[in-house]
Amino acid sequence: MDGEKEARATIIAAGRRLYERHILASLEGNISIRLADGRLVTTPTGANKGRMTEECLVVTDSEGNPEGSGKPSSEMFMHLAIYRERKDVGAVVHAHPPIATGYAVAGRQLPAAVLAEVVVGFGCIPIAPYGTPSTDALAEAVAGPIRNYDALLMANHGALTVGASLEQAEERMYQLEHFAHISLVSHLLGGPQEFSVEEVDRLSRLRESWGGSPIPPACYPVGCGSETVTLTKDELVGLIAEAVRSLK
Repeated sequence: MDGEKEARATIIAAGRRLYERHILASLEGNISIRLADGRLVTTPTGANKGRMTEECLVVTDSEGNPEGSGKPSSEMFMHLAIYRERKDVGAVVHAHPPIATGYAVAGRQLPAAVLAEVVVGFGCIPIAPYGTPSTDALAEAVAGPIRNYDALLMANHGALTVGASLEQAEERMYQLEHFAHISLVSHLLGGPQEFSVEEVDRLSRLRESWGGSPIPPACYPVGCGSETVTLTKDELVGLIAEAVRSLK
């Protein structure tokens, strides 16, 4: 994004939408945009994202040093790490969407390879390791996985999305929470049914035809590469009996 004034207006509008849709509550979360000259426009620390004004936003240099007296988000280190790792990223949204954050707090992975739109759009959505908020540890926890993914769960913390624009990063946050909701319902109904490896290959080719990168191996079905062996009851009893005899 080129203009600081436009970036300020865009962040204010996005913060209001995220708050009204209950993706953020109280003083949670943070948003930033990288300008064409490398400076960042970011939400201030300790602000309700649904009630901000353009004047309260903070502009920093590419190292996070603020212009003027404003104090940027306490998790600025994380945003800076993401921008260093991803030259294609123009905006970052960190939020605590309730269902997705529930998965992150429970240490439960969102299922991979179960919904075509998610496979094509995200590949999959992994959980980044826990890092204490507002520290270098959080930045380091996110820096590795963000190289290959546009959306992450953050262990015992929340969720993170990036995009070429704030509009894209914001939409990805809504998609992430919607998918978490679908995943929760699927688990209540007996568990999600994974695509075959062949179908993920087809979706990967579709993703690449739209300009995306190949789907990472970690996003393929859990059973990828394993071999299923079927035994009759008598065969299973025989194998167990043989194992018992060999231990005597």
